[in-house]
Amino acid sequence: MYDRLASTLRFADHRTVATRIALIATIAATAPLAAQEDPLARTLIDGLSARHVGPVGNRVSSVAGVPGDPNVYFIGAASGGVWKSTNGGHAWRPVFDEHDVSSIGALAVAPSDPSIVWAGTGEESIRSNVSHGNGVYRSTDGGDSFDFAGLPESGRISRITIHPDDPNTVYVGALGHLYGPQEERGLYRTTDGGETWDQLLFADEDTGVSDIWMHPENPDHLIVGMWTMFIRTWGRWSGGPNDGLYRSMDGGES
Repeated sequence: MYDRLASTLRFADHRTVATRIALIATIAATAPLAAQEDPLARTLIDGLSARHVGPVGNRVSSVAGVPGDPNVYFIGAASGGVWKSTNGGHAWRPVFDEHDVSSIGALAVAPSDPSIVWAGTGEESIRSNVSHGNGVYRSTDGGDSFDFAGLPESGRISRITIHPDDPNTVYVGALGHLYGPQEERGLYRTTDGGETWDQLLFADEDTGVSDIWMHPENPDHLIVGMWTMFIRTWGRWSGGPNDGLYRSMDGGES
C-alpha cells in the first residue's frame, strides 16, 4: 500500500494540491514504521517542513496550546499582547488589547480545565529594548478575555506553571523589572486562582526566577532556576552568588 501511495504522489502531477497533501498525510499517519525502511516515503515525510503561520509583525516570546485540541493555540508577543487561533494557525485574533500592557513573557493553559488560561506580562528575554509588565492575568473563558490577577510589581514573568489537577494552584516566576534592587523577585504561588499570593522563594534583591519545572507525575516536585540580572541604560550585568537551581519536594513550601 505504501509503495502505491508513494508512486501515486510521485506521478500524479495532474492532481490538486489538496489531494497531494492528503496523500502525504496518509503516508505520514499510517506508515511511520514503513517510512523508516522506505527511502522514498522517508523523503516525502522529511519534505513536510515547518511553515510560517503568523501573525506578522512581532517577536513571539511565549506559546501555549490546549492539550488534546490540535487547533487551539495562544502566542504572546514581546510587545504585541496575546493572540489566539482556533484553526491551527490559519487565522489569529488579538485577545489582550484592552489592557494597559502589551509585553508578554509567559502563557499557560490549565491541564485540567482548558477554559483557564494565564498570561504573565513583561518579556523575560533580556535585550536593551525589552518592555516590562505589570503582573499576571487570568482568563476563565478559554482565553477570549483576561482579568488582572495580581503581582503588579513582578516586572517580568519568566514562567507560569499550573498544577495538573487543580487549576487554582499556580506557580509564577518573577524575574523582576531588572532596573534595580527589588524585593518582589522570586517564586510565587496561588492556591485560589489569583485571589492571594505567597512568595515561596526569594534569593536576594537582584535575583529572580528564570524558569520553573514541575515533575509530570509528582506536582510537588519542583525545580526553579534563579538568575541574578540587572540593567542600566549603558549596559547589563548578569550572574551572582545566588544563581542556580533550587529544588522543592513539597510543592514549594521549602
